[in-house]
Amino acid sequence: MKKYLFYVGIDVSKAKLDINILDSLTLKSEHFIIENNIKSISIFIKKLDRKVDKGCTLFCCENTGVYTNHLSSVLVKLNLDLWIVPAIEIKKSKGISRGKNDKTDAKDISYYSYRNIDKLKLFAFASMDIQKLKILYTEREKMLKALLLLQATKESKAFTDKIIFKEVSQINQTLVKSIKNSIHKIESKIKEVIKANDQLTKQAQLIKSIPGLGEQTSVYLIIATKGFTAFKNWRQFACYSGVAPFEHSSGSSVKGRTRVNHMADKKMKSLLQMCAMTTLKYDPQLKEYYKKKKAEGKNSMLVLNNIRCKLISRVFAVITRETPYINTYKFAS
Repeated sequence: MKKYLFYVGIDVSKAKLDINILDSLTLKSEHFIIENNIKSISIFIKKLDRKVDKGCTLFCCENTGVYTNHLSSVLVKLNLDLWIVPAIEIKKSKGISRGKNDKTDAKDISYYSYRNIDKLKLFAFASMDIQKLKILYTEREKMLKALLLLQATKESKAFTDKIIFKEVSQINQTLVKSIKNSIHKIESKIKEVIKANDQLTKQAQLIKSIPGLGEQTSVYLIIATKGFTAFKNWRQFACYSGVAPFEHSSGSSVKGRTRVNHMADKKMKSLLQMCAMTTLKYDPQLKEYYKKKKAEGKNSMLVLNNIRCKLISRVFAVITRETPYINTYKFAS
């Protein structure tokens, strides 16, 4: 593992960056504040040559979504080591603390990277096509939520004056039509991006060869796994998706039920749940498995969660083999 001499913790907000530079030899630190834009970040990185050896420096920040984009683009372009950590992980690593501000947060981040270097996973940009799919899929989700809100207006029809409702309904229908057209355009653009990339096209086809997995699930699987480069195996992805069960026990007195953890990609978990329900209609093997476990007295959600895990393992299997899913169940005697 690379030996770092300096650990730079960066607290990212919309307008500014609080930066703490920690010297691992003396454990002394310096604090700086700069604007969160490419120009300011680039100037600061150039000035760092006077203070640190950038080849032996690890930059670390919390994952704050789009607010980290300027920082990550500058550091990756300069081939500097960047570690982006989930905010909850840094928060839980601090132990008991009272109060907070941006300066202490930056210091906590630099100390986190110093103490947890064994967990290091350097940041790398997803391919351009994956980034396009991610933003398109996000916009589609926003459109769907807006559509649901507007369609809820129909519920007022029976309780509202007809003249008043008619005026509102006309405006509502115009907006609904416009949103539906926008969703259609976004979905067409998503298909174009996948079609233009041979690898993504093949991955989407392989995923959809599995009974129960459709167009939107295949797209989100590609986005979540960064084209199946972000996870080593299906078990890691099952944990990320919140479907991997964990034991809850301690000594002889605490015997909690084995259950999944709430920290997960909720969208992925929801899609997998819908896919699991669909497979009960179209996959005889999993349908029989579900009936068998229910007959044994197993809880419905427990069995469905097992099916979600089976679907994830199938997805990673077809991607690894680069061959479509084959239903061997129909050949069983």
